[in-house]
Formats: sequence, structure tokens, C-alpha cells
Amino acid sequence: MQALGIDIGGTGIKGAPVDVSTGKLVTERKKFATPQPATPEAVTEVVRELAGSFGWTGLTGATFPGVVTSGTIRTAANVDKAWIGADAAGLFGKAIGTNVAVLNDADAAGVAEMTFGAGVDEHGNVLMLTFGTGVGSALFTGGLLVRNTEFGHLEIRGKDAEKRASEHAKVEHGWNWKDWTERVSEYLQRVEALVCPDLIIVGGGISKESDKWIPLLTGVHARIVPATLHNDAGIVGAAMAAAGVGVAAE
Repeated sequence: MQALGIDIGGTGIKGAPVDVSTGKLVTERKKFATPQPATPEAVTEVVRELAGSFGWTGLTGATFPGVVTSGTIRTAANVDKAWIGADAAGLFGKAIGTNVAVLNDADAAGVAEMTFGAGVDEHGNVLMLTFGTGVGSALFTGGLLVRNTEFGHLEIRGKDAEKRASEHAKVEHGWNWKDWTERVSEYLQRVEALVCPDLIIVGGGISKESDKWIPLLTGVHARIVPATLHNDAGIVGAAMAAAGVGVAAE
């Protein structure tokens, strides 16, 4: 079975058809810049264009960087605040011409990693963290997803954690690996004290360079491994949600 997965982020919107039985992208993914401002109308137009570029009208899933309940957006930290209260599933569905399952972006990435990646056969507390424009989180216990955790917004030193620990923050402040990783370590120590994960999977684009920074992390007791699907995890998880595989579509 195939489904189109669309991963909406604060800086980029990417997608591809996915074989949901294997977690493999069927074609090379396509990526568009997230419009600025990232209003519902502007983002929906990019979603329509992306689906159209594949000639796609079948099963479709989309991620969103915020809390999503029953296809409706509840928070919008890194996109336009006009999204709050918007029916994303309805907007995307009307634009593409098919039903669209919408879920939190880190939840989607986590489901993909638990099914096809670094979380396979892990049955304890597993925390997936995505480091990108912000910091997304997905918590699993006994293989079950606790939806819509927002651990990137924990307050550390008077700021949202993602303002110090995201890949965007690293680039914005020009921090080297050591400087940035000190902040990530502090963040991970705080999260570990709250949810006691057995395993932490780190994803997002910066996971491709995990060999440069995971060894520098300190003070964390959990095992820390890079996501094996890297930055495709959200696409795969979105497609899985559309197909009702691995996580029930809302």
C-alpha cells in the first residue's frame, strides 16, 4: 500500500509517496520553502502544489509543527498564529481533493522510527526528539504513543528550550558543536528528569551529523541514538497515519 506523506516544517515543506509496508520512499522526495508568513492559505497552497507535483489524489497524510487534535491545529510556535483553531485536515483535503490525516510532526517521525527505524523492538520509555527550526518531541511507553507532547517548550534559563537547543538556534548564534551540545545536554538532562526514557532517538536534519555531537553530550543516563530515517521520518509517519498503519489516523 502506498500513501503520500507531507512533512510541514517552519522552514521547509517536503513530501513523497511512501510504501507503508516497508517505510521506503517510492520516489525522490520534493521540497518547497515554507512561505513567509506561513499562513493557512499560503501553506495550503504549497501542500496543493506538492501533491499536484506527484499527480496524487490517493491516501494522504500531513504533519504539522504544533499540537493537532482531530485535524484541528491548537498551537503554532514556528508558523503563523492564524493556524490556531484552523481545520488543517479540511483545508488540505479541499485543496488536494482527498481526505488528509494530520498529526504532530514529531509524533509522525517517532511512529516511523518506532516501526522502521531506531525504535524497533524497544518496549520501554522511548523519547524521540527532532532538532530543526524548533525542537519536537514524541513519547512512547510500551510502544504506545503519548500524543502531542511539547517538550521543546520547557522553560530553561527563562526561555523556551528550543530557543537554545534547536538546530536553528545553533545556526542563528553561530555556536560550534561544543557550545551547542552543552545547551542540548542541559535540555536533555531536564527532559530525562521528567520522563525517565530508556532510549532517546534524535532526529531532524542535524541527525545526519550525529557523529559530530552525540559523543559530546554529557550528564544523560539514557541511551542516545540517531534516527535511522533521518529527515524522512516525518514523511514516512504522515503516510503511515493516512494508511492507518502504526498509529491510528485522527
